[in-house]
Amino acid sequence: MNTDTPSQRPAPLPSSNPDRAADEAPYAALVAGTPVRDADREIGGVQAHVRVYGDPAAPHRLVFLHGFRGDHHGLELIVAHLLRQRPDLQVVVPDLPGFGASAPLGEGRHDVAGYAAWTAELLAAVAPEGDAVLAGHSFGSIVASATLAGDDAPRVRGLVLVNPIATAALEGPRRALSAVTVGVHRLAAALPEAVGTGLLRHPMFTRVASVAMVTTDDRVLRRWIHAEHDRYFSGFADRRTLLEAFHASVGTDVAGYAPAVDVPTLLIASENDDVAPLASQRVLEQMFPRARLAVVPRVGHLAHYEAPDVVADRTAEFLATLEAAPR
Repeated sequence: MNTDTPSQRPAPLPSSNPDRAADEAPYAALVAGTPVRDADREIGGVQAHVRVYGDPAAPHRLVFLHGFRGDHHGLELIVAHLLRQRPDLQVVVPDLPGFGASAPLGEGRHDVAGYAAWTAELLAAVAPEGDAVLAGHSFGSIVASATLAGDDAPRVRGLVLVNPIATAALEGPRRALSAVTVGVHRLAAALPEAVGTGLLRHPMFTRVASVAMVTTDDRVLRRWIHAEHDRYFSGFADRRTLLEAFHASVGTDVAGYAPAVDVPTLLIASENDDVAPLASQRVLEQMFPRARLAVVPRVGHLAHYEAPDVVADRTAEFLATLEAAPR
């Protein structure tokens, strides 16, 4: 099944300002004015929810993978800023299998290998000529890197990793907190399914995770980010999907795939990211055959919410260098 229909957005909210309501989206007018359509299709046996932003006739494509427990909503601010600069671009943002409105994987596990194989099929479906750039944020950075690692990797023009996971969470600076989180997930796995799923979806669990990641001093922006997590953080299909993806997210990293990724690569790191610290990003840069690092100042792991304009600027600059290079 392949549908490609315009999406109906809610009425635009007022633009960002110091007096905006607590749950009002920043850059709301910009996002509301961004062309978008649903292009749901079957990918790898999964009925996938796919959002395509930009002019349908635009000649260039970027495929963008969201992070753990997210969906396409988390990337909309980056996409809106990017398309303002690059109207010749289409940005394809799927909900990964088992999250958002996409069905879970019918067979296999929701781990890095499973998601990478699925992403390769997505690329074959939306960019069969190999002319797309692949991007990923956080856990999506691991999946994107794994997709492009090795001799049988799908052909793309480049790779963009936003807040890439340079060191596995169980080995990074937050390993104590990560160990506690692992314990909660093990408890959820041991409980009866309905109770365990309820624990994983509990609003308090979501709020603790959100507070741990937010770094902005803007109180209204903080409240909006928490509201976004409240809306979408529990949008997973079932307990099995969530637990499989969680263990993949804390037990793997981009470094394990970097040496085998032989395409131009941009790493967009945040200065104050204690989930993926800047020092580890500098090490990661050297592990890729063809990578460079850009740093977003004064923000943490949620650069897609706290500095989407800067992320979009760095991405647009990278796309321009790819287009200027001989093929």
